[in-house]
This record gives sequence, structure tokens and C-alpha cells, in this order.
Amino acid sequence: MKKFRRIIFRTNKHNRYSITPLVAAILNRFEDIEVLETKNVSEITQYPATDTAVAFSFMTFDIDSVVEEARYLKEHGYTIIAGGPHTTAQPQEMLKLGFDFVFVGDGEENILRFLEGERPERRIFDGITQRVNLNDFPPICEKKKLFMPIEITRGCPFDCGYCQTPRLAGKIVRHRSIDEIVEYEKISVKHGKTIARFITPNAFGYGSKNGVTAKPEIVDELLSKIKATGVKEIYFGTFPSDVRPESVTDEIVKVVKKYVNHDYVVLGAQSGSDRVLHILRRGHNVEKVEEALEILTANGFYAKVDFIFGFPFETKEDVELTFNFIEKIVKKYNAKIHAHTFMPLPGTPLENIGPGILKDYHYKFLGQLAAQGILDGYWIKQEQLAKKAAQNILKVQNIAKNL
Repeated sequence: MKKFRRIIFRTNKHNRYSITPLVAAILNRFEDIEVLETKNVSEITQYPATDTAVAFSFMTFDIDSVVEEARYLKEHGYTIIAGGPHTTAQPQEMLKLGFDFVFVGDGEENILRFLEGERPERRIFDGITQRVNLNDFPPICEKKKLFMPIEITRGCPFDCGYCQTPRLAGKIVRHRSIDEIVEYEKISVKHGKTIARFITPNAFGYGSKNGVTAKPEIVDELLSKIKATGVKEIYFGTFPSDVRPESVTDEIVKVVKKYVNHDYVVLGAQSGSDRVLHILRRGHNVEKVEEALEILTANGFYAKVDFIFGFPFETKEDVELTFNFIEKIVKKYNAKIHAHTFMPLPGTPLENIGPGILKDYHYKFLGQLAAQGILDGYWIKQEQLAKKAAQNILKVQNIAKNL
């Protein structure tokens, strides 16, 4: 089977976290394969197509540019492969668009198999039914000085209608062990990286079998050992390690408070309407969000609370309930608001309901919050991206049908 002397990753601002572990896995296994990254596809053609593979990992709203670049590289004879959230949702469409092989779900083990010469008959590398053990692969790449937040948990047991995480990473929660995390923090500190951040769908669920139930004793051990490595600042429960409201207990918050260098926690609420939360399959109600806020406030934290706006099924009453809830938690708990606009993503239960649309009352209310300095987020840009994502899903489907 054909093997390659080099692999080039097409990077952008959206895929850094997904590409670094793949680069690390390759360099940890192979000494004779050159690993490169580029933000400019034209740079790739300086390398011979005969022994070069080009890897893409992308979001749905990047599809239009990806399609053009894939066509360009195929015309120049390159082997092109694809992975990431969109590919996991629509692998057959990506093959029809010209990708030679696609990778769904976890990519670390399968990228190694590909470079070793393995070629599945269906041209799909399955990282969904064959999940990886996080301890088997490095989360950072010391050889290329690629340091980033360490992924401590992968997978989410919930089934939120707008989210690709359980489809991409699976519903069975997998934690990286404390010893492994500490070893990689030691490496990071050795290179002057003394700020510890983490990637996890739910920070306060670290160490639990279900990814939800707080395990204060495990988190205490984790953070105390990280602190002992020489790390100067710890951020746990802030992006990209947000927190679900069900995991907020007095015990876990007290443990986290001992070690972290921040006075806020990022909390996922998504709506102030129980009807909307039910449709979203969030698994909690509005009351549970407020309970979490009470605990955080009692322990000296405030919350940056995530809300999603513009659901096509949302009624004016739903929106008013959310606005009222926001006003309440801002006043009572000193909460800050992080606003998002709904984006339909392939592979999710809500992929076909249309893009999020903000009404005049959204702009008025959110604009007032922003003017008061209590709201941030890319909600305006996300409204544009939502339209683009919906258009791209249809575009890919139409292109694939005509091929």
C-alpha cells in the first residue's frame, strides 16, 4: 500500500485544538514522516504530490472554501483526507466531493494506521465504534512546541439537539488519568508554559463515570498535583472547560476555589424557558441553573452564563422568559451573559430546522446588555455563520447528488 513521506495539515483558526493531538501522535510514532502545517493551500504545491498527503479538519461553515481547495489539490494529484465534525456527520458526501479517505470520530489511532499503509475498503476510517484511550496519545506536541489546553475528558453523555460533541466524541465519557495530565503539565512548564487550561465538555464532572457527578476528591488530587508541577495559574471551569449546572455542588466549588486563578465559572444554561430546554434535550431545567448560581455566588464566584438565541421554534413567550431570567440572574447573582446564535449543524437532531434568526427585540435586549458591559460573545457574527452553515449543508448535498 502507498505510504507517504510527509503529511500536511491545512490549518485555520477553528481547527487548532483538533490538529495538535494528531501531529503529536504522528511524531510520537514515526521518525521518517515529515509533518507540516499551512494556512495557505498554494504552499502545498511546492511539495511533490506523489509522496504527500494533505489533511483537512473543518466546520460546516468552512465547507465552501474546503470544496474549492480540495478540487484544486486533486487536480494537482494530491491524496487528500478529511476529518472533524462535519466529516463525521457526512462522510459519504465528503468522499463524493473528492476526498480519498475520511476519518470519523476519534482520529489519533486511525491517522497512524493510514500512514502505516492501511486502506479500508469503504475508504472510511472508523473512530466511532473504535474509540481511543486518551492515555495512549499525547495532548501536546513537544517536538514542534505545540502547547495548548490539555484535553482531560472526551465524550459527553448528553444529547443536546444543537451539539456535535456526542456525535464526534461519543457519549461514553473517557478521562485522561491524573498521572498523565501531570506529566504533560511538567513538560509544558519545562518550556515556560506555566498557565494550565483544559479541554473538557464538563470540568466539574472530571473523574466521574458518567461525566456529570462531581467527584471533589478526584478534582482536588488533580489540581493539587498540577499546582506542584510549577504551574503558576490554573483555569478550571472556564473556556474551554465549561461547566454543566448539574455538576455544581458546594463541595466541588470549594475544592476548585482553592486552586484556580479566576473568580468566575462558565456555566451552560442555553435558555430561560423550560419548554425550550426540553426541546433541546438539555437534561436540566431553569431551576437547576439557578441552584448552580446560588452555590457559585455563596463561594465567591460569579458566572458567565451561556445562552443561545434565535431558535426557529422559539416563541415570543419563550424569549420573554429567557430575557426575564437573564435580568434576574444579572441582578441577583451578578452574572455575566455570553450570547450565541443558533447554528444548525449536520448530524445533530436540529440540523434541518433552519438557521437561527434574531429579531428586533433580540437586538434591542442584547444590545442593552452589551452597553452595560455584562454581555459578550459572537452572536452577531454567528447569525451570519448560521445562514452560511445551513446553505453549505444544502450545497454539499446538491453537489454530491450531481456527482
